Amino acid sequence: MEWLGAEAYAALALSLKVSFWATVASLPPGIWVAYVLARKSFPGRQLLNGLVLLPLILPPVVTGYVLLLALGPRAPLGAFLAQFGIVFAFRWTGAALAAAIMAFPLLVRAIRLSIEAVDPGLEQAARTLGANRLWTFGTVTLPLILPGILTGAVLAFAKAMGEFGATITFVANIPGETRTLPTAIYTFLQVPGGEGAALKLVAVSVAVSMGAVLVSEWISARVAKRVAGR
Repeated sequence: MEWLGAEAYAALALSLKVSFWATVASLPPGIWVAYVLARKSFPGRQLLNGLVLLPLILPPVVTGYVLLLALGPRAPLGAFLAQFGIVFAFRWTGAALAAAIMAFPLLVRAIRLSIEAVDPGLEQAARTLGANRLWTFGTVTLPLILPGILTGAVLAFAKAMGEFGATITFVANIPGETRTLPTAIYTFLQVPGGEGAALKLVAVSVAVSMGAVLVSEWISARVAKRVAGR
C-alpha cells in the first residue's frame, strides 16, 4: 500500500470496516421492515414507509445533526448508553450507525421488491399445511428473496462506503477513528498539494464500489438460477 500511503490506507480500511458493520447491522431490521411493508396492512403503514425513505430525502447533514442531538455526549440517550459502554458520537461505531441509517432505504427497497414478487399463494399453502409464520418465512419466503437481499446488502455497502454528510456531522473527521474514504478525500483537498492523494482515493472508491456492484450482480444471478431450479 506504499502507492496509497499510510493515512489513505487507514481511511480505506476504516471505510471497509464501517461499511461491513453498517450492512450487517442493517440486515435483520431491514428484512423485517421490508416484509411488514410488503405483506402487512395496518394504520401508520405509510408513515413507516415515509420514515424509512426519509434519509434519502433529507440533507445528510440534517441526519447527522439529529443523531448528534439524540446520541451526543450531552444528550440524555447518549449519556444513558455511555453508562453501559455504548458510545457512538465521535467513534467509528457512530460512523457505522450513520452509514447504516443513510443506506437503510436502499436496503429495504431492494428486499421489499423481492418480497412483493413472491406469490403469496406459496406462503398460504405452507400455512395450510401447519407451518407457523416464522417457519413459512424461513423455508418458503427467505430462499426466494435471497437475490433481493444480496442486491440490497451490496447497495447498502456501496452507499455506506460513500457516506459523508451525516458521518462528518455526527462523528467529525478524526484520523484513525472516524476518517473514512470520503472524509479523507475532503481532508486532502483542503491542503495544498493534496490533489494527488485525493485522486488516488477517488480511484480506489470507484473501484471498490464497482467491484461490489459486479459481485452483487453475479451472486444474484447465481442465486436466482438456483432458486428457479435451472
